Amino acid sequence: MADELSRHRASIDVIDDEMLKLVNRRAEHAQAIGALKNGTVYRPEREAQVLRRIKESNPGPLSGETVVRLFREIMSACLALEKPLSVAFLGPQGTFTQAAAIKHFGCAALTRPCASIDEVFREVEAGLADYGVVPVENSTGGAVGTTLDLLLQTPLQVCGEVDLRVHQFLLRKPGATGKAEKVYSHAQSLAQCHEWLNQNLSGVERVPVASNAEAARLAAEDGVAVAIAGESAAAHYGLEKLAENIEDKPDNTTRFLVIGPHDAAPSGRDKTSLAMSVRNCPGAVYELLTPLAQHEVSMTKLESRPSRSGLWEYVFFVDVEGHRQDAKLALALSELAGKAAFLKILGSYPVAVL
Repeated sequence: MADELSRHRASIDVIDDEMLKLVNRRAEHAQAIGALKNGTVYRPEREAQVLRRIKESNPGPLSGETVVRLFREIMSACLALEKPLSVAFLGPQGTFTQAAAIKHFGCAALTRPCASIDEVFREVEAGLADYGVVPVENSTGGAVGTTLDLLLQTPLQVCGEVDLRVHQFLLRKPGATGKAEKVYSHAQSLAQCHEWLNQNLSGVERVPVASNAEAARLAAEDGVAVAIAGESAAAHYGLEKLAENIEDKPDNTTRFLVIGPHDAAPSGRDKTSLAMSVRNCPGAVYELLTPLAQHEVSMTKLESRPSRSGLWEYVFFVDVEGHRQDAKLALALSELAGKAAFLKILGSYPVAVL
């Protein structure tokens, strides 16, 4: 057995040496490409194509999710040789939004915490950050209205999306005793854990705050409070886990958008986000959506928000399959422009790989 262990370990050492050489060769090519590029060094469509190819050609035994994470970090490190990306996110440290930013850009990116979603937009608009990551919807709690409203106002475009499985933890300051008097969390997380709270903390005051990490920070300072937040926030603020996976739905997922000064070129599997409003007349919504059906464009999301321009007037946020440069979608968008009272293409971008 000892001889067999030694043989396997020796083989691993040889493979590790070869992997090290190959990774550095890849980095050299990435540097050469960076020198040839003009302007933008980050190409979301190219990264999506690489990750999809790796996932589809993976023979195992490593899972597709694992190999995508590994190659994401390799690509992140190679990109940082050209220029480390600065990414603004809804902070403080330890939020799910930071986890989404790292999942999308890798650990080599420089993440910048912001106090609000508004500040994330302002940081990128002012050029203080290259990109921003903001939550847009949760499978349990629904849409994030602030993000949708800001997408209407900003000159920035959506250039990517991130789907993040969200597991919620009930956290408390170590050594704290007695009954909790309040529970801090973001409003979305309170909604995601609504039934669990009704059953386990009925009557305890629920206090919505700007982020889950902020909830964790407050709980770390308050012995009579608990917080609902993620595992990274628990580790960052040194909190004790009282309960795990308390979200009402086990498949609880939050979708995040990546915003920047540009969207993405076609990657082969894309999504386009739109915002539009209709003229106030009978059948207007039906007429507005007709071009999508006629040109066989699949709609994956339809969300309405008050337009704030008049009583009972709404803006519709729509996600469709395809890139705005695709022939069918381009024709549909051209017809939509003639029918809508307002139309804004928020961006075309690769569908999340994982």
